[in-house]
Parts: sequence; C-alpha cells; structure tokens
Amino acid sequence: MMRRPFYQWLMTQRNPVAADEIQTFANAAFYDQIFPKQSENFQEISSYLEENASYLQNMSVYDAAWEQYLRAEG
Repeated sequence: MMRRPFYQWLMTQRNPVAADEIQTFANAAFYDQIFPKQSENFQEISSYLEENASYLQNMSVYDAAWEQYLRAEG
C-alpha cells in the first residue's frame, strides 16, 4: 500500500484555532508555496524545512509530526 505524501497528511492537521504546535505547523505549511508537497522522504523534507521554513521554530515539531504521520500511514 502506498502512503500519501507527508504534506497531504499534514493538511489534515490544520486547525484555524491552532491548539498545538503540529496544527500551527500545518497552518503555516499551507501557505508555503514551495513546500515539497509530493515527498514521503524524511530527510528531504527535513532539509527543506531547515533551509527554508522560517515559520518552523523548532525541528522537534517536525519530528513529532513525522511520527504521527508514520503511525497514521503505516
């Protein structure tokens, strides 16, 4: 079974009231026009975020989101 790209999963976490850090990350990523939307690769997305995503203050938020993504997508 193919899993969906991380970005597609992340968009399911969007919340206009952003109760937690992952929801805040998802809300900001939605507006990032060059986010690697088709990627399922942890390192590719991590490198992109480290170099380009000023909206992500702490990479541990990405790590937590990635763990949730893996649990959800198998």
